[in-house]
Parts: sequence; C-alpha cells; structure tokens
Amino acid sequence: MTTRDSLRRQGETMRRRLFGDDDGAPAYMRTVNTEATFGALWSRPGLALEDRMICALAALGVVQRLTSLRRHVGAALTLGLSARSILEIFIQVGIYAGYAASEEAIEAAAAVFAERGVAMPEEPSREDSLEALSQQGADLMRKLHGDRATQGYAAPGNAVTGALYPLAIQYGYGEIWFRPGLDLRQRALVAVAGFTAAKLDGQVRKFGLSALNMGLSRTEVIEAVIQTAPISGFAPALNALAGLSEAFGG
Repeated sequence: MTTRDSLRRQGETMRRRLFGDDDGAPAYMRTVNTEATFGALWSRPGLALEDRMICALAALGVVQRLTSLRRHVGAALTLGLSARSILEIFIQVGIYAGYAASEEAIEAAAAVFAERGVAMPEEPSREDSLEALSQQGADLMRKLHGDRATQGYAAPGNAVTGALYPLAIQYGYGEIWFRPGLDLRQRALVAVAGFTAAKLDGQVRKFGLSALNMGLSRTEVIEAVIQTAPISGFAPALNALAGLSEAFGG
C-alpha cells in the first residue's frame, strides 16, 4: 500500500537522481515536492524518465519559470539529453507561447551549458524555400492529423484565419518539426505538454489524438499531460485530461 512515507522515500531517490543532494527548492516546499512531485508523479510508470523530462522542459518553457527551468536543464543533461535536444524543446514551444518565450528559455539554458562546460550546438543551415516549407508542413499535418488537418482554424479558404495560418504551416510545421535534435514522437510529446501548460485544451485534444499517429500510446499521452501538473498547475492538467477522455472515448 502506498503511504506518505513510501512516497517520501521514493521521492528522495528520484530527486537525488535528477538534481543531486540539493534541488534548489525552498525548504518549506520540500515535503510537497518530494512526496507529490518526485514520489508520486516523476516515479509513475507509463512514460520513460527522459520523456518526462522533455514534457517538464516544454511546460517550463511555456510558463517561463526560469529558475526552475535552469535546474531542470541541468537535470536533463545529467539524464543524458543532448544540448541540441534541450534547445529544440524550447524552440518548439515558441509556436505555443511565442518566440520571446523561446528566446528567454534558450538564454537560461545557455547559462547552464556554460556552467557545465557544454558547447552550444551550431545552428543548422536551413535553405528550404517557402514553397518547400509549405509542402513539408502540409504533408506533416496530414500525417499528424488526417482529416482534422483541414478543420477549425485550419479550414482552407477561411479569409480570417488564412491571414496567419499559412505562416504557421510553413514555420510551425514545415520548419520547426523538421529540425534536428528531436524525432516526431518526441515533438508530439512537446506539443501535448506545451499546449497543456498553455491551457489550450482544444489543441491538447487535437494533438493528443495526433500523437498516437507518431507512435505514442494513449498511456504515454496521458502521462505527458500529468507530468505538467507540478509545473503549470493541477487544474490545467485535469482540464486537459477531461478533454482527452472525451477524445479517446472515455
């Protein structure tokens, strides 16, 4: 039977694995963090630890908790995530939270890399034309969403949303999702966690279903949402899970 003592012991083990002897959290939050965050949530089955870190970084990039973000970047490096993968998470969340959020998250990560003696990855050369980005983006949307790729604000011929959406196809799908450092499965995790943290429940439902097309299981999608709870709030995570429950058919 699970008890607070067992959660505390499990949480201490997980906390030390991620952050060493001191995770930097204030003492008055230590019991809650140890038991609920690290004992109950980070230690859940159903999603690999590296994937949980991807979701945590995505949520932190969206909500801009930069002190905690820096700690988690260090923990991500300890787990074996590459600097490229970490930066790509923050680049992708710019689609959901704005590129200003990406810039601040990357700046915070760069400071951690410097402390650890980790070189910043070189920016890959991207010479695709806008036409190529549009085609890549449209192809990916069909792969991700199927018939849903042309519904809602993505409906073709909508003169209002069409003032912006072609740019989202080119750069949100055609450019960012094809950058090196994360595969499509991992990018689907970033999308689910990022949309949850941004409190965009409609997009969580859409991408929760689409993540299945990228190789994630329903359990992994659910766990991606749950992983955001201690970062961006239990209420947003529960709202997102309610939407997923409807999308998945209960």
